[in-house]
Amino acid sequence: MWTQLFSNLNEIVRQPLRRQNVNVHIQTDECEVPVKRRTLLSAMGGAALTAGAAGALIRPGAASAATYSGYAMAYFTESPSMTAASYSLHLAVSADGLAWTPLNQNRPVATPTAGSGGLRDPFILRKQDGTFTVLATDLNGTNWSYQSQYLHVWDSADLRSFRNYRLLKVHSLATHAWAPEAYWDAARGQYAVVYSAVVNGHNVLMVNYTGDFVTASAPQVFFDPGYDAIDGNFVTAGGVNYMYFKNNTNSTLLGARSSSLNPGSFSVYTGAIGPGRGVEAPQIVKSNSANLWYMWGDTWSPNGRFFCWQTGDVAGGSWSLLNDRAYTQPLNSKHLGITPITATELSGLTSAWGAPAWNRIKSYNYPDRYVRHANSVGRIDAYPFDPYQDQLWTVVPGLADPAGISFRSVNYPDRYLRHANYALVLNANDGTSVFAADATFHRAAGWADAGWTSLRSHNFPDRYVRHAGYVLRIDPITSGSSGGDKQDATFHIGY
Repeated sequence: MWTQLFSNLNEIVRQPLRRQNVNVHIQTDECEVPVKRRTLLSAMGGAALTAGAAGALIRPGAASAATYSGYAMAYFTESPSMTAASYSLHLAVSADGLAWTPLNQNRPVATPTAGSGGLRDPFILRKQDGTFTVLATDLNGTNWSYQSQYLHVWDSADLRSFRNYRLLKVHSLATHAWAPEAYWDAARGQYAVVYSAVVNGHNVLMVNYTGDFVTASAPQVFFDPGYDAIDGNFVTAGGVNYMYFKNNTNSTLLGARSSSLNPGSFSVYTGAIGPGRGVEAPQIVKSNSANLWYMWGDTWSPNGRFFCWQTGDVAGGSWSLLNDRAYTQPLNSKHLGITPITATELSGLTSAWGAPAWNRIKSYNYPDRYVRHANSVGRIDAYPFDPYQDQLWTVVPGLADPAGISFRSVNYPDRYLRHANYALVLNANDGTSVFAADATFHRAAGWADAGWTSLRSHNFPDRYVRHAGYVLRIDPITSGSSGGDKQDATFHIGY
């Protein structure tokens, strides 16, 4: 048994945001980023930590011949004021890995019943037989001093039902087991489970090996760069194994690589990667249709904002930050885990869990902003925000013309978005024909991009919904309008 020494956190996290930051910044080569707020003072001594045999990341045998046509994402939910906090398993699907559809109305599909009773950081592993195992951190909320030696585990044949829920013990230390991921190590003939725990005063990545996710081998230190490191994520490209992780001292992402999967064999090969603010939870996926890789990262200031990068060369270690126009994350999603799925699995998941009954509307030229109501005024605001329900709309047949559409508020279901004196406002339906006409719009090809949508007023057909100073109104838009006006009048209706 390892001897253990655990001392309390010097600082108490007072706000419900993960891995909090103080008002201190570190200047990196990339940008100025915030330093994490909490300080862990833990130590562990005693046991010798030995490396295992060489290995390689192998795609599961039963699925290796499958053609992947989509992706499934696991996540939990939070929002800036935590009204959306749900420490359970949520799922979304995507055909292209960029535009995501939350399943089950963005409600949980599975909830832990043991340990803390909540989860963070869910990860989906496709096993050698083609079925799935879901792993997650045992933490219900944001108490970073909470100690758990266990991981939540479910088995699933198809991600439509979850069975054999259990806790998997991975160590006996007076610390946590955060952000687990797993992969098949062919040389060992076992799965590696990698997570972060505090050893010698800072987080390192630990590993256990298992064949069944019921019991696991003794823990070993897998990766210790000499500073706080969490959130390891693994991919293989060109016969090389890559691990991206969070440098928890300055909240940036780094890439490491190894020709084997031996504990201690990974070395950092990239510079710091970040979007200009603290970031964590890297998740890399290969495009199913192009020679591209996408890397996602989660942020907490404001809480719950994903960023996405792309590269055509993982080995080069250079990533380009995508414009928000290119992707849409699931509502209120946190710390994602993504796995490729087949067309049959994609349609099966959508049929089983259902797409949302509501939509969100994204601005074309301010794609980090969504249409919402605030104090009964229609406007576009930067995601994420609370009340998050203000951005949810039930799209119904037009009140004045069923060939058109009307936007009914989800959190005020007696109210619709309509224009009054050319300004868009949220009003209760008074049953008049004037209200019905004011609240009816017709879809048209986007003025700035035909793949997007512009919304033409029903009773003022030369006018289109646009934003001006982030406030919505209807104005005349024609082929001769400026490029800026056309962009202001272009939106995407999605999830």
